[in-house]
Amino acid sequence: MWLQIRMYLLLGLMFAIIYALVVVVGTMMGIGNFFFFAVLASFFLFIQYMIGPRMVDWSMRIQYVSEKEHPELHRMVAEQAQRAGIPKPKVGIAKIQIPNAFAFGRSIRDGRVCVTDGIIRLLTKDELKAVIGHEIAHIKNRDVAVITLISIIPMICWYIAWSMMFSGGQRGNTIAIGIFAFVLYFITNLLVMYGSRIREYYADLGSVKFGNDPHLLASALYKLSYGNARVAKETLKQVEGNKAFFISDPSRAWNEIRELKQIDKDMSGCVDRNELMLLRSKKVHVSTTDKLMELLSTHPNMLKRINHLSSLT
Repeated sequence: MWLQIRMYLLLGLMFAIIYALVVVVGTMMGIGNFFFFAVLASFFLFIQYMIGPRMVDWSMRIQYVSEKEHPELHRMVAEQAQRAGIPKPKVGIAKIQIPNAFAFGRSIRDGRVCVTDGIIRLLTKDELKAVIGHEIAHIKNRDVAVITLISIIPMICWYIAWSMMFSGGQRGNTIAIGIFAFVLYFITNLLVMYGSRIREYYADLGSVKFGNDPHLLASALYKLSYGNARVAKETLKQVEGNKAFFISDPSRAWNEIRELKQIDKDMSGCVDRNELMLLRSKKVHVSTTDKLMELLSTHPNMLKRINHLSSLT
């Protein structure tokens, strides 16, 4: 419930900001200028939204597989989709070694769930099913559409800031609007990333609601952090533009594993039910540096995320 309230508050704040921008630009430059930038931003995001799935298919080297080729993977996806009450998404395997999973698509009926070669080798079947539940929740919650929608606002701010600050006329009011819009661009970008982090928590909750034990998803996330930390930097650069789709951010794995040592008490390489239960009564320590890094990330801090899963046990 609290996750929903935070998302509604975020959406209210985002549209309050855009209303303020309408008032300022409309008062000083004419309302037509604002709507021009709004239409321009909406057009580019619409194009991105429509061609996005094809771009992800290409950049992530996805091969869609049949039930005959991967019956177990199809069974997991079908089971989780049925529990979520949505049509079964397409099932694909990304031919990359980074252990991860992701979901995308224009709508619930266009949903695609993909896993990488690396994650199949790393996780147990139950852990992988919990991860797939998380990705199914993203599709059910229409997260791609939600994040695309709120991403229009910083893009509008960027177009206005660029046009006002670098236009031929250097009148005081145009520069002032440009600076104001640039500040709002920075703020709204932070808010979009905050919204993305909320959606990750919400997808974790969805996986649990679909019948997956919280400790299985926690263990999967724990293993993914360690698995991603072993990936070469050159390989990570290949997916830099798509990492927001992943269940965990591979570029932050090295920083995460220092804090995750607080969880795996028996050093078994996974998180069992007892360790997750112990986490409920323990105050976890997240460094100030990692708290600041989280503000600039589309994914929650991994220790905080696993701690949230402990509250669902």
